[in-house]
Amino acid sequence: MSTPTEVREVLDRPLSQEMLARDFTRLAYVATDGTPRVVPVGFHWNGTEIVICTATNAPKLVHLRQNPAVALTIDTEVHPPKLLLLRGQAELDVVDGIPEEYLAMNGSYQMTPEQRVEWEAGVKALYDGMVRIVITPTWAKLIDFETTLPSAVQELIEKQAQRS
Repeated sequence: MSTPTEVREVLDRPLSQEMLARDFTRLAYVATDGTPRVVPVGFHWNGTEIVICTATNAPKLVHLRQNPAVALTIDTEVHPPKLLLLRGQAELDVVDGIPEEYLAMNGSYQMTPEQRVEWEAGVKALYDGMVRIVITPTWAKLIDFETTLPSAVQELIEKQAQRS
């Protein structure tokens, strides 16, 4: 495990901040049958926590209540890829209405003001309440393939250097 200071140092890097401003992350968790699950989800970074909002009947909630350990990947689609890897515990907060984070996390989509009004009206008509999945990162790694690499690749490079 990383210390809170080590996690903060990773998350405060400019590239991490760019990654935390993206629209989607991949949420990994363990299902009640012991098998892994990964789902793409929209998220909001509030400066200390990842907040994911979901329907009160979302299947992932059953699993997260049993085992709140999660991992997240936020990445880019360019070469070289940029990856922000996070781990933490999911805390579930059932709320009435639509959480502000849900409206905020959908703020970077390309919508006209008219589309935005229509989208918000549809959301408010659909959901009586939602569940906020709140994750405080307890471990973080930023990989940019320029200054940081996956640990296995770094290890191979070091072994190769020793042989030379």
